[in-house]
Amino acid sequence: MSGHSKWATTKHKKAVVDARRGKLFAKLIKNVEVAARTGGGDPAGNPTLADAIQKAKSSSVPNDNIDRAVRRGAGLDAGGADYESIVYEGYGPGGVAVLVECLTDNRNRAASEVRTAFTRNGGSLADPGSVSYLFNRKGVVLVPRGGADGGADRTEDDVLAAVLEAGAEEVNDLGDMFEVICEATDVHDVRVALEAAGIPVESAEVSFLPSASIALDDDTGRKVLRLVDALEDSDDVQNVWANFDVSDEVLESV
Repeated sequence: MSGHSKWATTKHKKAVVDARRGKLFAKLIKNVEVAARTGGGDPAGNPTLADAIQKAKSSSVPNDNIDRAVRRGAGLDAGGADYESIVYEGYGPGGVAVLVECLTDNRNRAASEVRTAFTRNGGSLADPGSVSYLFNRKGVVLVPRGGADGGADRTEDDVLAAVLEAGAEEVNDLGDMFEVICEATDVHDVRVALEAAGIPVESAEVSFLPSASIALDDDTGRKVLRLVDALEDSDDVQNVWANFDVSDEVLESV
């Protein structure tokens, strides 16, 4: 799981200063709208919406944009799209397994863009079920090691003590962050428990974690990362997961 963790942390850091921030904002707003449509517009009674709003705010999406997305999703304002969730499966360079989560109002467009990204970057689409069994659906919460107030660094035990009762399964030390793994249904409770303990949360989301990772050489690793970038360039693609591990040097060059 280390490859996933390092990669996820690197991508999270870069998202803050991503030149494609407008595209990132659009994806976060879409998440908010779909969450509101699925479970209602009140975040107090809709944990999925609460987490989507928190994620959007942590990426500096303006509150007005978030509020409008909630209202569209809840049917209070016109203009909401009928988004459909689709997960595509495929293989990347080096035999890496790839899961692609889409939220789209045009299934044909999404399928075409995902297929094109795979074929142009040394990969191929696979039949449903071909690679999904290699992943486990889990909640992943990232916590910064040091306090924003400049106080003492937190320890793994500090984080574990705060989340144990909320359903956390493990805490991993990623260097400047801690990663809390839990069941997908517990991710909201874990985030709330951390905040109640005065521990800020960098991100909290449901992910597909690989049960085992394929170690890649640097050249193949760069090819896989190019495929991931090509997939994420699609407006319909919300998330990409893959079961690979590459060197820190390659990750830092992303």
